[in-house]
Amino acid sequence: MDINLPNEGLPKLPKFSSTNWLILFVIVLSFSAAGSLFYQVGPDEVGVVQRFGKYVRTASPGLRMKIPFYMETVRNVKVTHVFKEEFGFRTVAPGVRTVYAGREGYPGQGTMRMQRQFQGGGDPFLEESLMLTGDLNMAVVEWIVQYTVNDPVKYAFRVRNPGETIRNMSEAVMRLVIGDHTINEVLTSGRVEIQQEAEKKLQELLNEYEAGIAIRNVILQDVTPPNEVKPSFNEVNEARQEKEKVINQAWEEYNRVIPKAKGQADQVLREAEGYALERINRAKGDAERFNVTLQAYKTAPLVTKRRLYIEMMDKVLPAVEDKIFIDEAQKGILPFLNLEPHKDGGKES
Repeated sequence: MDINLPNEGLPKLPKFSSTNWLILFVIVLSFSAAGSLFYQVGPDEVGVVQRFGKYVRTASPGLRMKIPFYMETVRNVKVTHVFKEEFGFRTVAPGVRTVYAGREGYPGQGTMRMQRQFQGGGDPFLEESLMLTGDLNMAVVEWIVQYTVNDPVKYAFRVRNPGETIRNMSEAVMRLVIGDHTINEVLTSGRVEIQQEAEKKLQELLNEYEAGIAIRNVILQDVTPPNEVKPSFNEVNEARQEKEKVINQAWEEYNRVIPKAKGQADQVLREAEGYALERINRAKGDAERFNVTLQAYKTAPLVTKRRLYIEMMDKVLPAVEDKIFIDEAQKGILPFLNLEPHKDGGKES
């Protein structure tokens, strides 16, 4: 059964000729071409231009033109931006009081614990940061890798997923470096060396893959023992500190006693050397004086005898308490010798 619907009151569609359809097609094509003809490259970017999928040129920042209709495509790559990959934690809200996910009690910062679990029940942050040291101890290592793009063409074409690739490389390199150091070096004295070694090895690996990435910094944020062994580890540290304290006290006593003994020994040696030098010089002086006296005696014996006699008397007489002087022409000494004591108990001299 045929049903005829009335056409009265319905709008009539305009009738286009082939020329009108051609004009409409040209207008749509023009707008489409204009939309795909221009592209913008940001101030911190460069544009990697591909023609039918093949790299043809690199565009500098600004408004640029390309072949439309997707015959040429552009991929903007940031070359001045410093990218950051975090391991063992994630920055949730940066700021004055930074909020982190994946760890607790970061010194000096506001923190929030956000547990993310694998289907198997593991902590992803712990699994990527838990490492074995060279002396077979466990350490939880949290670190940051900062990098920039130094070759946008290699960055765009050599590596399919640069972010994931650099994370895998960084984790492998850090495990290798940590495995070459002891737990004490990882926790204290070897941190700078570990950072430098990890940065060097990671850059060498990226260069080998021609990733077009330049490593700027590898920074160890926090290194701690696992929670399960922290009490035992603290006890070991306390024992080690006590050991260091006793050693320092022993060295203090050593530095107090030994230098003093060495100083006294040096003093005795210097005194002995001075005494020996004095005796030698005195003996040489006596010998020289004897030789001079001998020469004078050979020249004038009588004068020399008298001079020697007078010099000897000058030395001897002051030490004698009672002195008796006798005249050479006197025949006897009795008239001149008063043997009676004085009233004051003294003797006449």
